[in-house]
Amino acid sequence: MLLSKPVLAAKGLIWLFLLSLTIPSFAQNNRGLTVHGRVTSGTEALPGVNVIIKGAQQGTTTDVDGRYSLAVPNSNATLTFSYIGYVTQEIAVGNRSTIDVSLQSDERSLSEVVVVGYGTQRKVETTGSIASIKSAELTQTPVVNVAQGLQARVAGVQVNQNTGAPGGNVSVRVRGTNSINGNSEPLYVVDGIQISNGGGITDVSPLSTINPNDIESVEILKDASASAIYGSRAANGVVLITTKRGKSGATRVTFDSYYGVQKVNKTLPVMNAAEFAQLENEVFKNNFYPDPASLGEGINWQNEIFRQAPIQNHQLSINGGNEKTQLALSMNYFDQDGIIISSGFKRYSLRLNLDHKIGQRFKVGTSILGSYSINDGITTGSQTIGDAGVVTGSILGAALGAPPNLKPYRPDGTVFPFGEQATQYREVANPLGFAAQLNERSIKRVLANVYGEANIAKGLTYRASFNVDQRAELYNNYNPRSIINRTDLNDNSGSARKDNINYLALLHESILTYNTAFGKDHTLKGTAVFATQAEMYNDNSISATGFPNDATQNEALQLGLTRTVSSNRNRQRLDSYMGRVNYGFKDKLFVDFTVRVDGSSKFGANHKYGVFPAVSAAWRLIEEPFLKSVTWISDLKLRASYGITGNAGGINPYQSLATVSASGSNYNLNHAYVTGINPSGIANPDLRWERSAQTNIGFDLSLLNNRVSFIADVYHKNTKDLLYVKALPLSSGYSTITGNFASLENKGIELAANGRILDGPVKWDISANVTFNRNKVLGLDGGVTNERFVTTYTILKVGEPLGLFKNYVFDGINQTGETILPGYDGRIGGHKVKDVTGDGQITADDQVITGNPNPNFIYGFSTNLSYKGFDLSAFFSGSQGNDIYNASRLSFENPAGQRNMLKGVVNRWSPTNPSNQYASAFVAGRLPITNYVVEDGSYMRLKNLTIGYNVPRIKGVQGIRVYVSGNNLLTFTKYSGFDPEVNTFAGSNTVIGVDNLVYPQAKSFLGGIQITL
Repeated sequence: MLLSKPVLAAKGLIWLFLLSLTIPSFAQNNRGLTVHGRVTSGTEALPGVNVIIKGAQQGTTTDVDGRYSLAVPNSNATLTFSYIGYVTQEIAVGNRSTIDVSLQSDERSLSEVVVVGYGTQRKVETTGSIASIKSAELTQTPVVNVAQGLQARVAGVQVNQNTGAPGGNVSVRVRGTNSINGNSEPLYVVDGIQISNGGGITDVSPLSTINPNDIESVEILKDASASAIYGSRAANGVVLITTKRGKSGATRVTFDSYYGVQKVNKTLPVMNAAEFAQLENEVFKNNFYPDPASLGEGINWQNEIFRQAPIQNHQLSINGGNEKTQLALSMNYFDQDGIIISSGFKRYSLRLNLDHKIGQRFKVGTSILGSYSINDGITTGSQTIGDAGVVTGSILGAALGAPPNLKPYRPDGTVFPFGEQATQYREVANPLGFAAQLNERSIKRVLANVYGEANIAKGLTYRASFNVDQRAELYNNYNPRSIINRTDLNDNSGSARKDNINYLALLHESILTYNTAFGKDHTLKGTAVFATQAEMYNDNSISATGFPNDATQNEALQLGLTRTVSSNRNRQRLDSYMGRVNYGFKDKLFVDFTVRVDGSSKFGANHKYGVFPAVSAAWRLIEEPFLKSVTWISDLKLRASYGITGNAGGINPYQSLATVSASGSNYNLNHAYVTGINPSGIANPDLRWERSAQTNIGFDLSLLNNRVSFIADVYHKNTKDLLYVKALPLSSGYSTITGNFASLENKGIELAANGRILDGPVKWDISANVTFNRNKVLGLDGGVTNERFVTTYTILKVGEPLGLFKNYVFDGINQTGETILPGYDGRIGGHKVKDVTGDGQITADDQVITGNPNPNFIYGFSTNLSYKGFDLSAFFSGSQGNDIYNASRLSFENPAGQRNMLKGVVNRWSPTNPSNQYASAFVAGRLPITNYVVEDGSYMRLKNLTIGYNVPRIKGVQGIRVYVSGNNLLTFTKYSGFDPEVNTFAGSNTVIGVDNLVYPQAKSFLGGIQITL
């Protein structure tokens, strides 16, 4: 491609500018002193340290042994020693000819060493896109699981709090959604133990069983070169979690505790009792309420279900050891009551990390994380669009729709069903009935790792690890008879259920690592891995209906008149082989090669194994002669990578095989009832991994002695062989087949910046990041289908992003005297549908794309300020340009009777009030599916504000810090629902940005203390 003259001129000016920086600004007297010495950190030599004469452009760098030699003009010169990750030192020369320097690690900069999977690397050596988050950032807000702490802190990572319920699940997308029917959650690796998260709205997050306070750091492997080491499980990115380990030295005991209160951020305005009664009279055209005005305000049922809820966390940690043995032990108790009654989450956890050296060549150790959690759930977020699904399917819907003139409790204090108060409300649920249900899930979990490491020869190390992830869950459910209208009680009243789930994952990894240097400037590191993993799952369930009373709840299922049992078991295995080579030249050029081969039992006979290669390179321009003496640039590195990763989480086991299942029907054979078994799945020997090919180009730039840094990445990810359920002709005997039929594209830009604005008595630093991602469906079922509806308002369409809203266009209210177009159930006073095609009728062709739930960009911003013993921090997160389908409004602005409405319906259409927004009471709830409920979901949220104070030193105490913190304090949005950060169909890749009354996030205020002995 030819460049225009202005572009060529601009490039020439840039190169002239850079070249001019290498020309000394004044003549140096090179006949002065010559200073030499060695730069170290502890006992280790530091190669590549910049040694510059202060106030001049003259300088050098240390060699591989940390040595340097530099001519200085005179004895009054001052030398500046700087190196990434270390505190810069300035030393006056005086009459000395030898100056040895020991640099100290700079805790304010990014860690010098980062975890990259199966080992570590110096930050300067990384060639892939890796983001690192430290413990202090993760726990700045009171999070239940580590994924919540990542929100808005890392460019390229979108974290959605699917539900504000305590212990609720979180969806994480690293560089977009990478699957259609499969799992798009990243792989989590905790001290080498691999964990998957489904992201479902009703699931208890597996990450909530891990105490975030135990975490030392989190590394996110975003591009293919960084994540390809995990092969078939890395298409959605990899999150490496490293817990705190023991350190040699004096034993440190730390106590960390906070307590706070939570409350709902916002309630929705609804009609009062008088307004509701007037609406009921109009809908049913009767005079059931002779004097509506006399009913007054009535009950606001949102006040009955929301509460001010406590939250508390207490942790005791012990850390210490000597040169041979290091130990880290912690105990934690976390308790969070939900802002909706009868919901809450408790966790008890214990962590032990132990490392021990045996002689000079051997090392053994273990990591054990044990937890017991109890989640009291409550039904929110109905996935049904319509009247009954919203109102009777969740406590929030029931609270909005509950008649404000009815009572919550009987005189004896039990829940008062509405049908007993007024027969016309038999189908409307008292919201307090949901709180009376038992919906408890308890989880016992152990993550254990045992390793042994041997230094076989110089530079050659072998490490064997054995990992266990064991989880036992018990789900208890009971729907009592007492919440049912007494006239509706029958032999099936009262239902109970018990589910027992057991999961066991065993993983062995053998890791061989070889480190060497050859010549003066070359380094080489090779890593070889063999891993084998087995996952075993089984569950058994028993349910019963028809209980004589509620006395035993679900503890005596044998009392139920009807009982049903079921059980399930599956097993899968993954064998892996990985090789990685890291080459470095003069701390200037780095090249990494990785290839992994995975074999999975889940895939077809013809595709059991997959190969996942990657290559990446980095060039540190700061080491080039034309930039080496530019003191205001501390570091500049260009990166590029390409690789292929896979997604084995797209399907469950046995999908490639011909399967049969119980039909659920009983057949009379020889006067005996027999349960039938029928074919349920067609074999597909070609079923294989979803594969993502990703290209990444980026740069890292540090300025002004590392006080300001920038990171930028541009990526393009093409995911093909996506698992997709394809329809089959019914003549085949099967309705669908699962195969690799679809493809997706994600491309984007990530920008991040950090700066130390003030570094004196007043310290002030800021950081910010922004992510632009665009996804597009490239193919669905091999070209047969170009578009299909996933729901009545959401589509998949080739050439468009996932999850687009497609429906009719709302065009106001049909007014008296207007002609109502044929093709939909239009009525005077009802919603009008726009004739997009202009053919004089409403058809499917009038449905158009009306919204996009994918944001234009997401962002985060944080700032930290400290002076003497005081500190102040603030953290903001946000999303811009995404739409939300506020499905709940289809019920609560649709006057069908028997339920309350949102306040706006007071201004509904009537012959004397020709509203052009709210439908008439006479349309009987018949409203078309339009973009009437598509809203702008953009928001900016003050996620956290913390003020702390370090108490002056007390004898025998290393430190005491007290603090107060506020979370979710302010939310700036135009969205009319409870919370703009919402997704009813959590975990889905195709139905996103839908609000059907999900549990809202809470605003919290807490105070805490941290004591170190």
